[in-house]
Amino acid sequence: MPQKTSPKKRQRPRQKQAPPGLESKMRPRPRSEEPDRRGSGRLRGSVVLITGGDSGIGRAVAAAFAEEGADVMVVYLNEHQDAQETKRMVERHGRRCALFPGDVGKSELCREAVDRTLREFGRLDVLVNNAAEQRPQERFEDLTEDQIVRAFQTNILSYFFMTQAALPHLRSGSAIVNTTSVTAYRGSAHLVDYAATKGAIVAFTRSLSQALVERGIRVNAVAPGPVWTPLIASSFPPEKVATFGSDVPLGRAAEPAEIAPSYVFLACRDASYMTGQVLHPNGGEIVNS
Repeated sequence: MPQKTSPKKRQRPRQKQAPPGLESKMRPRPRSEEPDRRGSGRLRGSVVLITGGDSGIGRAVAAAFAEEGADVMVVYLNEHQDAQETKRMVERHGRRCALFPGDVGKSELCREAVDRTLREFGRLDVLVNNAAEQRPQERFEDLTEDQIVRAFQTNILSYFFMTQAALPHLRSGSAIVNTTSVTAYRGSAHLVDYAATKGAIVAFTRSLSQALVERGIRVNAVAPGPVWTPLIASSFPPEKVATFGSDVPLGRAAEPAEIAPSYVFLACRDASYMTGQVLHPNGGEIVNS
């Protein structure tokens, strides 16, 4: 009988960045696209707005949507170099891309981003709420009021603000895809505030899907497990960065390119009978969904 082998544990160079982190400085660089993947026009003619689209999952989603025929508005904080690379990736697929920097935790900025999208592209079909931040704390007592408020401002209030700004321009057949996390389901001792915001996103997704069902707008979410993104290199100590993701059944963190197809599926007609649901590309963790 052949011996059962476990997945190889992946280790990376130790590294540390200041928040929010730059993908251009990561070693190795995250993989945002699969070279052998080919689009099939599932989002042809669509316009997509992605928050946190400069790097990580957001960049991979922007590239995947462009590969499927969509034009993309990338909203990001201040990582201009990374955002320019995302723009180049979208344009390599023959699609248009515009960049809009600013803090999505502010409702006025969200309205301005949607207005800019309409001026650039004339419509809006898909909203991807993806922006997030995290700051680990060893002890719960060390969470400051400022950190807690900031986490909720970026990670969930921005989803409210951007959705409210986008809704008047979405129509029947449009889709909203939110980024939650496996931490919403299993918790995290050192990311209590972050995990709480991700749990709120699950409830937000389920409730908003019911609120918009009569308008024909589908609302779903993706709950990634460990993914190799700037958020990791700028959040955790170097020794944890080196082994990040090795504790899941597949033995490694995902590349952003492996997460992006879940967003494409939920945004296109292939998911026409899905709303209020969460997909779990998490490396094999079993969670209550």
